[in-house]
Amino acid sequence: MATMITDECINCGACEDECPTVAITMGETIFVIDPGICTECVGFFDTPQCGEACPVECCVPDPDHVETNERLLAKAELINAS
Repeated sequence: MATMITDECINCGACEDECPTVAITMGETIFVIDPGICTECVGFFDTPQCGEACPVECCVPDPDHVETNERLLAKAELINAS
């Protein structure tokens, strides 16, 4: 499952620099995560780095984008191959 950023985002940008897949960008009002690129840091780290960096804990699992660990790893491998 991809990670998402909730409305509690304070736009500090801490998460953006930590994302190994560059899935986090500034949206209209808050940072957003592209679920097509997000691997929950599978293939890079043991835990999602955006959640580790977020001071207000607004980086949470996205229930609308559930993926298996195998699928997340396959996305990470594609990104690493680029």
